[in-house]
Amino acid sequence: MVQQSNTSTLRTAWRALDGGTGEGGWRTIPLEMKGNCRILAGRHFPGNEEAILVGFHSVSVPQDKNLPQGHGFRVNRLERNIMADGQVWVSLARLAAGSLDMFALMAEDILNFLNSRPTEREDSIFHAFLCRIRAWQNFMDREGAGILGAEAETGLFGELIILDKLISSGMPLIDAVNAWHGPIDGVQDFLIGTGAIEVKTTASQGSFPAKISSLEQLDNSLVQPLFLAGVRVALHDSGMTLPVFGQAVRSKFTTESAARSIYENRLIQAGLLEANADKYTRCFVHSNTVTFCVNNEFPSLTAGKVGIEIRKVRYELDLELIKQPDAGIDRAIADLRGI
Repeated sequence: MVQQSNTSTLRTAWRALDGGTGEGGWRTIPLEMKGNCRILAGRHFPGNEEAILVGFHSVSVPQDKNLPQGHGFRVNRLERNIMADGQVWVSLARLAAGSLDMFALMAEDILNFLNSRPTEREDSIFHAFLCRIRAWQNFMDREGAGILGAEAETGLFGELIILDKLISSGMPLIDAVNAWHGPIDGVQDFLIGTGAIEVKTTASQGSFPAKISSLEQLDNSLVQPLFLAGVRVALHDSGMTLPVFGQAVRSKFTTESAARSIYENRLIQAGLLEANADKYTRCFVHSNTVTFCVNNEFPSLTAGKVGIEIRKVRYELDLELIKQPDAGIDRAIADLRGI
């Protein structure tokens, strides 16, 4: 059985399959898994690439060109029946230039993901399988993939605080997690109805530096209503690390597997890998959140406020100096939800 956060089973299987005879094709070892789909550890020769193979009884697999391909891996439908059992087989294989360590992390995560869904229908599992791989594809597209830097770590903690607020407001779980666009490079971090919330988080004392990444981020002519949530956190041993808080929020998705899958994918897309959880040692405590309504009087740079010659802008606001009253995050969420 593949164990959580343990790649030894896969690596042992791949080592046992190493050393081909020179003949082309697959060499495989079954892995013990729960549920309807079958899983094999494999190598494909003559290239000797490590892979996992997933077998389904009856699913419609897209053409290879429509399957996810990433930095260091590829996904293919196999043309022949690997086990002579009539199943449809899909391979997730490492490319020669891909990192074995990173591929092993991804393969382990995929196996754990599939293993956690023993009772779901095959078509649902297959869709979730492809979505999970695409989450890893997005993760690998990010620069410096592996461990989040201090600023990104703090920023993600703040986004999770606001996501937790959306859930606490009574918003349906699937709507709350689908609203979270920060990890998929949304212009704003949360899109709700016709409006949005942009989240800025700081652990600094006194000033509140907020980096604005574009002319569109605080442009209320593009989305309305638009709110800027300034989340202040403090570092303290009584707090939670980012992975621990991520698991605490995840526990709220226990009853809805579809929403939980999207949430887990968002964490991967944001750069937070469960396998690296022990690398995050800073503990955060949520101090307070101040929420501003971004209207025409709010200090910002937008396309309508600068010359047409200016196409791209990055700037920094000090939220501590903004005189606008706090709209309240609960009121902002209610306005966005129309309640």
